[in-house]
Amino acid sequence: MMDAAKTAGRITTHVLDTASGKPAAGLKIDFYRLDGSGREIIKSISTNDDGRCDSPLVSGDEMKTGVYELVFHVGDYLDTGAAVAFLDQVPVRFGVDDPSAHYHVPLLVSPFSYATYRGS
Repeated sequence: MMDAAKTAGRITTHVLDTASGKPAAGLKIDFYRLDGSGREIIKSISTNDDGRCDSPLVSGDEMKTGVYELVFHVGDYLDTGAAVAFLDQVPVRFGVDDPSAHYHVPLLVSPFSYATYRGS
């Protein structure tokens, strides 16, 4: 029998620093739910030593159909020493159409590029 916590709807993320080949530990993330023309912050968190959050961003009854946004503060994390960083805040906006599903939104980041996708 499957563990209900593993099958409940949830949003998770994982950040990997592709320049160093390591998880992005201590990277600040702001998590929003969008409603019409505005956005409401749900929480601000930082990644752990594995580049993940210690718990889902939302799960269970907190999961709602709609549009969400993760804002990754990569400029602060990378701190390249440049007067102006090429990347500062990286927003990733995505839709949830099935609140019972798992939405995993990883970010691969380096000082000059980033990529994201719907993970598993």
